[in-house]
Amino acid sequence: QVHLLESGGGLVQAGGSLRLSCAASGRSTYAMGWFRQAPGKESEFVAAISRGGGIRYYDDSVKGRFTISRDNAENTMYLQMNSLKPEDTAVYYCAARISATVTREKNYDYWGQGTQVTVSS
Repeated sequence: QVHLLESGGGLVQAGGSLRLSCAASGRSTYAMGWFRQAPGKESEFVAAISRGGGIRYYDDSVKGRFTISRDNAENTMYLQMNSLKPEDTAVYYCAARISATVTREKNYDYWGQGTQVTVSS
């Protein structure tokens, strides 16, 4: 079993920055990712990273503005979000899978409870 706990969300003005953290406890996981869900919309992929950090995927909407990283010694994954836009407003979820395959799909094994990010215009 893996428990994931997100933190770092909040309210920020457009153009600002936030860093989300996802602390993992329990068994070892391999690929991890961030997804988000805006009000009234389906959840969508944001970014994903391999265990070693050598493979990173981003959705086109965040490429160049968001950076995913992880510290395996601390069992924590991060999402640095810069140049935030109102359309980035959503609940952000971290996810982990036992498989080493990094994926943009939602077939992750474990999910956190989410952290709210609100970007005002």
